[in-house]
Amino acid sequence: MINLSNLKSAKGATKKNTRVGRGQGSGGGGTAKRGHKGAKSRSGYSQKRGFEGGQMPLQRRVPKFGFNNPNKVVFKAINLDTLQTLADSGVSSIDLGVLYNLGFIQKSDSVKVLGRGDLSSKLDVKVSAFSKSAIEAIEKAGGTAAVDTTFNPEASSDVKSSLVKVAPAKEKKKEVAPKAEAKVKEEAPKTEKKTVAKKTAKAAGDDLKKIEGVGPKIAELLAEGGFDTFAKVAAASVDSLQAILTEAGSRYAAHNPTTWPEQAGLAAEGKWDELKELQDKLNGGRPE
Repeated sequence: MINLSNLKSAKGATKKNTRVGRGQGSGGGGTAKRGHKGAKSRSGYSQKRGFEGGQMPLQRRVPKFGFNNPNKVVFKAINLDTLQTLADSGVSSIDLGVLYNLGFIQKSDSVKVLGRGDLSSKLDVKVSAFSKSAIEAIEKAGGTAAVDTTFNPEASSDVKSSLVKVAPAKEKKKEVAPKAEAKVKEEAPKTEKKTVAKKTAKAAGDDLKKIEGVGPKIAELLAEGGFDTFAKVAAASVDSLQAILTEAGSRYAAHNPTTWPEQAGLAAEGKWDELKELQDKLNGGRPE
């Protein structure tokens, strides 16, 4: 008999509410029975690589600069006129070790000989690569040109000491006797006047920095070598100017004095407009 004490709904008429959002421990899985939302809740969803929900992806936020080719080979250029300068200094065989010990290259450099300048001395050259004109010039002078990347600086470590260097002889200082000290002091003002006169004469030289490719340091080197005017530089040979740069060290090895006599000749004659036209065709004092 049905009464209020046993009154209840029919079987299946009611169901228990589902508790959602209570974590994985409640048995609802990773979404806590809430299900996927948005694109993930729809059929056919496939996430693309790098997709970040519509915002700018990482591969587009990080900038790129240029491209580094791992297979690119960069050569250090050595020309025939440089080889001739070394031959004039007493070198008969040139390889990567010799060029390294003389300060022309670094340990990691690959060297290619190019055909600028003239070569009249017989040389045996072994470097990484040659231009066609360089091979012809070396073989015409009686030498050999061979591709050899062997780097052995120890075998030619004494090449600097064996080079022939033309340096002015240094005058020996005369010893002054004790009795002559008073005379030296008396003559001191005259010595100062001579020094001032020398400085004035040195300052009276031409401004060699007007020659494209000649900076303050090189101008001092040329003046010390006796080329302190435009006329003297114009009359000088390219080999003598190159010898001054070679003796000054490896930091000046990249300079090319081929056009310096021509520029100095125009400057000595006062042809500044023609000098300007010539320098417009040059690249740092070098012919293009």
